[in-house]
Amino acid sequence: MSTAEGVADERLASSSVVRRLLVRPELGALIGAIVVFVFFAVLSPTFRSPAGIANWLDPASTLGIMAVAVALLMIGGEFDLSAGVLTGTTGLAVTIIATRFGLNVWLAVAISLVLALVVGLFNGLLVVRTGLPSFIVTLGSYLVLQGLNLGVTKVLTGNVLVGGLVGRHGFSSAHLVFSSSVVLGGTYFKVSIVWWLVLTALATVVLLRTRFGNWVFAVGGDQVAARNVGVPAARTKVLLFLTTATAAWLVGTITALRNTSAQADAGVGDELTFIVAAVIGGCLLTGGFGSAIGATFGALIFGMTSVGIVYAGWDADWYKLFLGAMLLLAVFANRLVRRYAERRRG
Repeated sequence: MSTAEGVADERLASSSVVRRLLVRPELGALIGAIVVFVFFAVLSPTFRSPAGIANWLDPASTLGIMAVAVALLMIGGEFDLSAGVLTGTTGLAVTIIATRFGLNVWLAVAISLVLALVVGLFNGLLVVRTGLPSFIVTLGSYLVLQGLNLGVTKVLTGNVLVGGLVGRHGFSSAHLVFSSSVVLGGTYFKVSIVWWLVLTALATVVLLRTRFGNWVFAVGGDQVAARNVGVPAARTKVLLFLTTATAAWLVGTITALRNTSAQADAGVGDELTFIVAAVIGGCLLTGGFGSAIGATFGALIFGMTSVGIVYAGWDADWYKLFLGAMLLLAVFANRLVRRYAERRRG
């Protein structure tokens, strides 16, 4: 038997399955999610009940929508620090347009989407045209949006809270699509969970089965090399920023229609949580490596922890400690997985 045949036979051996699993970016997050679930399920029977599951899937869903989009952007080698505050901007836009200008809620949702895409396009074009770090560009966008949210809201309402969506034209149907609940086995699950799962599946297919997905990994791994082989690096990165903006619009719309109101400071600080969820899910801070499924598991860990701590009767302040510990563990685990993957390729 030739050496080549021997190599081929070795790759078909059962051990190769384990090796392939070990280099998957989402493996650490999956194990972490299982451990967290078992931990809180033992501490609290309510946590593992259908109602408890619905309760921790709810915050995980909105975080997960954003974490998946942020993960795609991070795989492409960029960051978006304006993503959190943009969720507040879009929610405010829907609420203000529908209540202060009397437009149909669906029209307000559409205008809010256009606004989000403009912000995403601005961030993307500024990054690719100037070569400035996305960290700096989106930090500037973050501050601008935060100031606009507070300033415009106070000018129009004299307050930092805008309410009154209930009863507006189009509210009922928009609420049904974005913020209603689905009954399964007598338990109410938020429809945002469906949005989350669908977007995770879509992002996974795009990353692993399409040319655009190959472009994302290529520009995140080595942008110069990607350009040399014909990858449209600038277009790819702009589309990724637009994806993040669209996700922010979706989460902002879901939140506004669910609460029937919006606050000027909504989403501030959430961008770091999105990034942490993506990193826990296996994304490297240097780009070129990660997965949408991993980001979903990262969001799931957040959702289970935030609700599990309450069910366990602990002080909610422990939540931040847990997140910091999870981030550090994830970074070290991702580094080890990456080194193992590189040795396997070598």
